[in-house]
This record gives sequence, structure tokens and C-alpha cells, in this order.
Amino acid sequence: MSTQVKNTDSLSLDTNTTEHGVLSEDIPTDIMVHVGDAKFPLHKFMLVAKSNYIRSLVVESGVPDLEMIDLSNIPGGAEIFEKVARFCYGVNFEITVNNVAALHCAAEYLEMNDHGNLASRTYAFLAKVALTRLCGAITVLKSCEDLLPIAEKLNIVNQCIEVASAKACDEAYFPSRSPPNWWTEELSIVGINFFQKIIHSMKSRGAKALIIAVAIITYAKRTLPDLVRYHSVAAVKSPISDHSSVSRIKQRNLLESIVALFPIENQQAVFSINFLCCLLRTAIFLEANVDCKKQLEKRISVILDQATIDDLLDLSYTFDRERLCDMESVRRIVTGFVEKEKSVVVFNSGDFGEAPSPAMLRVAKIIDAYLAEVAKATELSISKFNGIANLMPKNAREVDDDLYCAIDRYLKSHPNLDEIEREKVCSTMDPLKLSTEARTHASQNKRLPLQIVLHTVYYDQLQIRGDIDGQSTPGAQSMRCQVQADVALAKENETLRSELLTMKMYISDLQKNQVGATSSKTKKMKKPTLFSSVSKTLGKLNPFKSGSKDTSNIDDGIDHVKPRRRRFSMS
Repeated sequence: MSTQVKNTDSLSLDTNTTEHGVLSEDIPTDIMVHVGDAKFPLHKFMLVAKSNYIRSLVVESGVPDLEMIDLSNIPGGAEIFEKVARFCYGVNFEITVNNVAALHCAAEYLEMNDHGNLASRTYAFLAKVALTRLCGAITVLKSCEDLLPIAEKLNIVNQCIEVASAKACDEAYFPSRSPPNWWTEELSIVGINFFQKIIHSMKSRGAKALIIAVAIITYAKRTLPDLVRYHSVAAVKSPISDHSSVSRIKQRNLLESIVALFPIENQQAVFSINFLCCLLRTAIFLEANVDCKKQLEKRISVILDQATIDDLLDLSYTFDRERLCDMESVRRIVTGFVEKEKSVVVFNSGDFGEAPSPAMLRVAKIIDAYLAEVAKATELSISKFNGIANLMPKNAREVDDDLYCAIDRYLKSHPNLDEIEREKVCSTMDPLKLSTEARTHASQNKRLPLQIVLHTVYYDQLQIRGDIDGQSTPGAQSMRCQVQADVALAKENETLRSELLTMKMYISDLQKNQVGATSSKTKKMKKPTLFSSVSKTLGKLNPFKSGSKDTSNIDDGIDHVKPRRRRFSMS
């Protein structure tokens, strides 16, 4: 997509191109043009004939023989000025979609905008060639990134954005070639500022949320290739290899800008759960702002039943899967999902405590499987583990086998927990909702606390007894009460046993202390033992002792007859 420009009034001069520009072989040059580090020896009269700006510089300088001018601020730099000089000399050069914006800006800067001059030719190329197709408009727009702000003042940027958004909408609804989403690849080559303007323009044209989402997904994958990747890619090292703070800030701003472009969803989610989790993982890694992470978490919670275990694990682990780094996002996502389910039930005038929805059942299985994976992390605290497990309603699990598996893994990975801590871990599980196979395993599991083992054993015994007697198994609530009573009794017996052992040790110590005393001192000052002291004290308190002042003379109206003493013999 190009055109050749040739001046109809061709010069009779022979010209050739050097690394510094266009030189004449017959007439010596009389002015040196500086553009940055480049120098162009040219002819003054050829430049002032086309450029009003250069003419004014020569006139206003007041120097009759001005030999040098500085045009370092010209848009496009030395490369574009060389083409401008060719135009001034009437030499052919090619206008393309890649250089037309820079040529037009340079022409306007040099005031080459009268009829038939360079500005009018570049403008005609924009209108008739470059901006007639989507790829041309995007290429011109991309070249404008280095031409700001003059490209915006000349309305080139706005024209490109309007053309690009209109052509993109047309291709989205009526594809002209395959693959149908080829237009999203075209949009993804521009910077985030221009991409934002294109998306806003598409929204103003009434583009559907799904169309906007397709463009955003393609753009995110292209601009953040090392961050927005699916979990199928094996564990990787830190995507920012140099750990540059500048690079990190740039990527964080890019991510936040992409998320801010998300369309408003109505009934249908337009982003896949996998893509959203990838973005959220990136937001956590780059420490994006709270609003960015909240929007991603909210969208994930709406379609959490579509998630996989790997999706949630990606949010909790570092990129290399070596360390558990964050579980708060998962907690907020699950909380949002449960609240959404509650609101749906209330809206339908139902009872949340009744049978759970299929989505709730799926999420419960996902969460239990997720807990089974993170339970192996030694740095995972009991509070965080229970915090995730308790988010799901009790009726969301038909059986607690998956949760039992997660608890068993946690206890196995944390062998130093005491009885109370193990009971806290197991408090999230209902032992009466375990399957027969799981109860059998739990009854023999030495890692479980006593209370849970008694639950499982007692339940099995009741079932066996019911099968033998032909009676139905009692309700779960009565069984729990009975097991709790048994557990309390077992703990009380254990306490009494420990107290008795302490008493025996105390008595043994007293007896050992008496061994070293002399026999005479033992007779005169016999040290009372614990039992003798207790006996004497009880004797003093006995109200029925013979000779008591209080009871010896009381007539109770009963004839007290002294029983006869009998001899008992074996004869």
C-alpha cells in the first residue's frame, strides 16, 4: 500500500542520495540543515520554494548569507526530513502507510500546506488509501505513537480510531475472511492508550460485550505474554527476569488499564474463568490496586462452578509453584459465590437450607479438592484451612469424604499438632456424613483425635445393632449427643486416672522421706501420714461417735437392744 510522489516541474539537476540527504553535483550547496546528529548540505532556494517555515527562518534571521538552520524538532527526525528534501528537489520517493503520518506531520510543521504541496498529497493518501482498510488505519495509528502531540492536533489519531472501530465492528458482525476474529490481532498491535480509545469508540457504536471481550482477551495475551498464560504451561520462573521496578510498574499499569476496559455483563459471562484467573494471578503478582483485583474476583465468583482445581491453585501459589503465597483471594471469591447463591434463592422465595443447587455441589467438590492440595503446605495455618472449609454451607456436601481426605492430608503434613489443634482441624467435618469406606479408614486413623474416632465407631455399632435388631438407626442429632457424652465421659475418666497417679506419686515421696528418720523419733514423734490425718479429721466430724455431746442423750423412741454375740463356726 504505497504511492510514488513525483514533482511535475522536474529539475534539470542530477541528484544522488548520500547518507546525509540529497546533494547537487553541479551547483554548490549554500546551507547546512541540522536534524539531530544528521547534517544535510542543501540549496537554500530549493527549500524556501516549498517550505514557508524555512523561508521565515531565513528572513527573520537577518543574515544575508545564512549558512545553517536547526530542524531537530521536525516530526519523524532525519529519516523523514530526507524524504521532505527529496520532495523539495522533485525526486521520487514512496509514500506508505508506515510513513504517511510522519510525512504529513513534517509537512505541516514546515508549513508545506498550500495546494499541490506535500501536506495536501499526504492528506490525500490518508483519505484515499490508508484509511480505507482496517489494517491501514491501525498501521497509521501505530506510527502516530511517536508523533504525539502533533498527530492528535492534526486529527490523524482521531480519524484512525474512528475508522478502526467502525471496520472492527463490521468484521465482528460480518467477517470478510477467516479466521473470523482476525481483526482482534490487528487491534492488538497498538499501545494501550490508543487501544482504550478504540474500545470506547466500539462501545459507543453499540458493540456487544462479547465482541469487546474477544478484543480484550487477544490484546492481553499479546501484551502480557509471560504473565497471562494458562496453567497448562508448566511451572515457570518469575516472568520479570530482571526484576526491574520500571518494568513491573509498566506491566501493572497495563494490566489495570486492560481490566478497566471490561464491558458490563448482563446475563452471560463473556470472559472464561481460566482467563480471569490468569489475570487475577498476574494482578496479585504485580501488586495491582484493590479495585482491579476486586473486579476480577467478583467476575470469577459469578462463574466459580466452571473453575478447575488448577485455576484456584494458580491464585494461591507463586509462579513456580514452590510456595503458597495467597489464599485471601480464594476466600473472597468463594464468599462472593455463596452470597450470590443465597440471593438467588431468596429472589426465588426459596429456603437456602434446602437442597443445594448443582452449582453449589460442584463448587463444594472443587473447594474440597483445592484444600486437599494446599493442605500439604507446611506454612498453612489451621485458621486459614478452616476458614476456607467453613465457607461452604453444611448441606453443600452430600458426603464429607473429600473434606476428610483434605483433613487427613493436613494432619499428615503437620504431625506436631496436639489433641486440641487436631480437633480444631476436624471441626469442619461431620463424621456422620462419611461413607462406609471413609468411616472404616477413619476408625483406624491414628492421626485423628479421639472424638472423631468415637463418632465413627459408635455410628458403625449403631448401624450393626440396628441391622441385627431390625430397628432403624437413630437420628444424626441424637447420635451426636450420645457420642459427645461418651467423649466427655472418656475425658473425665482420663482426668481421674491422671489425678490418681499424681496422688500415688505424692504418697510414695512421703514414704521415702520417712525412711531416713531414727526409730526413737519415729515412736515419740510419729509423723502422721496423709491417710491418718484424713482419718482423724473425719473422726472428729462424725456426729454418731459414741459419747458425743450432741447425740448421746437423745431419745429417738427406738428400743435399742444389744444384739447377742454369736459364734460362727464351720461345724
